Formats: sequence, C-alpha cells, structure tokens
Amino acid sequence: MARQTITDDDEGKHVVNQNGDTVGMVSGVRNDTLYVNPDPGLTDKVKSALGWDDIEADDYPLKQSRIDTITDDEIRLNR
Repeated sequence: MARQTITDDDEGKHVVNQNGDTVGMVSGVRNDTLYVNPDPGLTDKVKSALGWDDIEADDYPLKQSRIDTITDDEIRLNR
C-alpha cells in the first residue's frame, strides 16, 4: 500500500524519480525530512540494513512535499 507520510522505517529505501531511475538511498530520517545519499556504497547499505542512522555532510535533505508515494521498497519523487 502506498503512502506519503515519512517514517523512520523509510531509512534504507531507494529513492527513484518519475521515470523509475534510482537517484539515491535514504540514509536517515530526522524531523519529517529524509536524507538521501546519491551514491551509497556497500558500507552505507549495511549500516542502513542494521538501522544505523548515518547522515553525512554530502547527503541531501528531501522534504515531504517532493514525495509522490512511499511503498515498502522505494520512495518515488513527484518532480
């Protein structure tokens, strides 16, 4: 079931654009803002799988207004 509300469970999901192309991975969630790592490596993926929030300086904030839908596997952007 698709939703639009951000939760801590979104950490580790792939972020895709309207065309379905992966543009990054959610590295953390803080104050209703997702932080997206545009180039996650193996270490980032393992930390995310373990639930270790790892927001870094080069991660980009993604406000809820930019999100079209959130599914179990991905976050789709609206523009």
